[in-house]
Amino acid sequence: MKKSSSATPSKLTAVLPYQTQNLRDLYTLGPKLGQGQFGTTYLCTHKSTNRHYACKSIPKRKLLCKEDYEDVWREIQIMHHLSEHQNVVRIEGTYEDAACVHLVMELCEGGELFDRIVKKGHYSEREAVKVIKTIVGVVEACHSLGVMHRDLKPENFLFARTDEDAALKATDFGLSVFYKPGETFSDVVGSPYYVAPEVLQKHYGPEADVWSAGVILYILLSGVPPFWAETETGIFRQILQGKLDFESEPWPGISESAKDLIRKMLDRNPKRRLTAHEALCHPWIVDDRIAPDKPLDSAVLSRLKQFSAMNKLKKMALRVIAEKLSEEEIGGLKELFKMIDTDNSGTITFDELKEGLKRVGSELMESEIKDLMDAADIDNSGTIDYGEFLAATVHLNKLEREENLVSAFSFFDKDGSGYITIDELQLACKEFGLSEIHLDEMIKEIDQDNDGQIDYSEFSAMMRKGNGGIGRRTMRSKINLGDALGVTSNASNEPIDV
Repeated sequence: MKKSSSATPSKLTAVLPYQTQNLRDLYTLGPKLGQGQFGTTYLCTHKSTNRHYACKSIPKRKLLCKEDYEDVWREIQIMHHLSEHQNVVRIEGTYEDAACVHLVMELCEGGELFDRIVKKGHYSEREAVKVIKTIVGVVEACHSLGVMHRDLKPENFLFARTDEDAALKATDFGLSVFYKPGETFSDVVGSPYYVAPEVLQKHYGPEADVWSAGVILYILLSGVPPFWAETETGIFRQILQGKLDFESEPWPGISESAKDLIRKMLDRNPKRRLTAHEALCHPWIVDDRIAPDKPLDSAVLSRLKQFSAMNKLKKMALRVIAEKLSEEEIGGLKELFKMIDTDNSGTITFDELKEGLKRVGSELMESEIKDLMDAADIDNSGTIDYGEFLAATVHLNKLEREENLVSAFSFFDKDGSGYITIDELQLACKEFGLSEIHLDEMIKEIDQDNDGQIDYSEFSAMMRKGNGGIGRRTMRSKINLGDALGVTSNASNEPIDV
């Protein structure tokens, strides 16, 4: 269900702002896996590695106007923006030829969540908790990164493998948009059973995703949608006015806690409706024996925490890498920066960062936010500019790609000698507006063979060290974090635990 555009056909011929290799030079296309509104998904095999992927091919003849071209480009940016999340399908690459745009993605062989619901009839509460926790976790990640999905339904969640415990992954971001706090949308998009009442009333924001997730939860537990009728109009009338049925089977046997969560996710007033973060904190989802008393940090916060624990060379290197990343890889971070920079000044102030983190459910003390701010503010200007924000929030697996490490190393190795010397570090610090204190200590920490300089393998080891899970740990002490902001390290030379 997507509102049609009345714009005149565009003379645009390309979706991507750059030329790509030919898809068929790199991949062999296999049988069709699925058909969507715009694109067809095929099995494809990488010729040199023999690895299997899914390729969504969108024929350009179906893109009738400028908005359609923009929608596809935005889908690509959003997939890059979210694809480091463990429950989002990863995008591997994008290709374009005269006829089509091709999105090559990881292959999920376990089929749709929809098919499993049909097969099971409905889920037990224990099984449903696992599934809905994943779905609401994806919604929370989307919202914390400034993205609204707008088409959440069981057909858009795929299992990575066929076994029972396979990971569940969100896919199809074709209707997703970037949004700013307080921004409302009026185009009616989504799928009939799952669409929120305020979408039908053409005035909605990210809360609509939580409604759709609530509908999925109702279906998981009962096997039927909460709002049902023979016609689309009838379904919409039910969504706007219908009463939730908790009397029919199997509801008498389902816990009050589950029903309470559904009521709060399907509150017709979006202002009263639970946020994704609040839903993850609901007692029915939080298992006191296993789960922490609140969800993991939002994506932005966990990346900021990881960044704050790095030494200055790593921070500078990340900034070099971030500035070289392609538009499609950082487009989402650009939108996220705009979302936090509410006065459009081009820099993020302490108050804007505090507000931005609060909106995504963070409960940090002011002193902790100040520490994060200081960590991201590489040039000590008192605000975070776009380049600093990119460096602090770009996902760490981007920095680990070999070509990125090589280009960052050569940025510092000004004379191309194969070593970074203390003089070259001084030069780099000057370029970044950094004070040059402790440079000898910095080199000592990274220089494994004690020759007073840093070679590529030492640089690469430093860049890859300690990237796993720093941001997921609980902040125990703001003093530790403060220590971590400079170049000093703890005695064991391990990344400081924040």
